[in-house]
Amino acid sequence: MKIDVLSLFPDMFTGVFEQSILKKAKEKGVASYKVTNFRDFADNKHNKVDDYPYGGGAGMVLMPQPIFDAVDSLKQQVAPEAKPPRIILMTPQGDRYTQRHAEELAKEDHLIFLCGHYEGYDERIREQLVTDELSIGDYVLTGGELAAMVIIDSVVRLLPGALGNDVSAVTDSFSSGLLEHPQYTRPANFRGFKVPDVLLSGNHAKIEEWRKAESLRRTRERRPDLLEAYKEKPE
Repeated sequence: MKIDVLSLFPDMFTGVFEQSILKKAKEKGVASYKVTNFRDFADNKHNKVDDYPYGGGAGMVLMPQPIFDAVDSLKQQVAPEAKPPRIILMTPQGDRYTQRHAEELAKEDHLIFLCGHYEGYDERIREQLVTDELSIGDYVLTGGELAAMVIIDSVVRLLPGALGNDVSAVTDSFSSGLLEHPQYTRPANFRGFKVPDVLLSGNHAKIEEWRKAESLRRTRERRPDLLEAYKEKPE
């Protein structure tokens, strides 16, 4: 997967892309990352990318020209016959991001993330350029960079070969529609707190039964809203 990010602060991504799973995915050739400062595409001598909103109001609005030109440049760097990229606008007004979005985006070949600052974007960016508008929650961040990092991490870990064990992504919380069951490791008895006997039994059918029951219980207690949308798959 090819991942491009348009940001006014590209250095924010340096550490993220050079650590943990994202770094390993890059080294394996599973994903590639490029961060472009769209200020470099401003067509004025001061490299200005924002201006006052028409009609007045507080704050500054990102102008369409630098972002349109930056996206055009990225598209020209791939083969003409390639599948068009998904162009994702990070905005508090977007769809609330979920694991289902991650699974959908993980099927793509090329993602472009638009990270803005200031008061917002010129509406023509939304209407004519982007394919998706996403938000990671009902709160406002200084810019779209942190939100883009969250989404990129959640998508890349789903790509085949990104994780050491591909089963891990399947059993994570939200992947099944439920929260993940409790996990334990050695020692079996730590300061008097013991691992459930069923996990030490060696009976895999019983263990799976326990895990499913615990996943349902935990979801019911912590996220009952998820149960409303959950439909148990046939055995």
